Amino acid sequence: MPLNISIILSSMRHKSQGVRPAKFIFNKCKERGFNVTLIDPKEYNLPILDAMYKEYAKGTAPELLEKLHKIFSETDGFILLTGEYNHSLPPALTNLMDYFREEYFFKHAAIASYSGGPIAGMRSAVQARVFCGELGMTTQRTMFGIPNVHSAFDPEGNPADESFHPKIKRFLDELEWHANALKEARAKGLPF
Repeated sequence: MPLNISIILSSMRHKSQGVRPAKFIFNKCKERGFNVTLIDPKEYNLPILDAMYKEYAKGTAPELLEKLHKIFSETDGFILLTGEYNHSLPPALTNLMDYFREEYFFKHAAIASYSGGPIAGMRSAVQARVFCGELGMTTQRTMFGIPNVHSAFDPEGNPADESFHPKIKRFLDELEWHANALKEARAKGLPF
């Protein structure tokens, strides 16, 4: 059975450049035969967290939370595509993810990051590892950093530099290995 992968974007900005590398990553996931869902916080426009999904009585959560709960519950692996705001994670990403908890347990997260300069969003990527760990996910050593995002991809997600192809291959190879291993382990039962 193919892996279910959710790619979570991080920005609510109307001119966010994250959509460009998201298209590239999405297409590379599809080439591998993954079932891929792109989660854009702009489409969900969730208010600042007041109550987590699990705090609603069954059947009373807002429709968008029900939709995300279903997607995240069925997800085998996550790709967080994070920008970098003030050397940190964008609030739209953390707010969207904070609505859930158990949906992430013993699942894998791969971290891709971008910035307008040469650092490639790595300061936020390192923080994303800690964030994902606290949510109950594993993370991988290989990250996918995108410097100078404004010129790295065209609007359709085609890279300006061919070196992105071997980098995404290694990134997705590791994601696939971890996601499959954890999927198999979850099928045998969870430790708690």
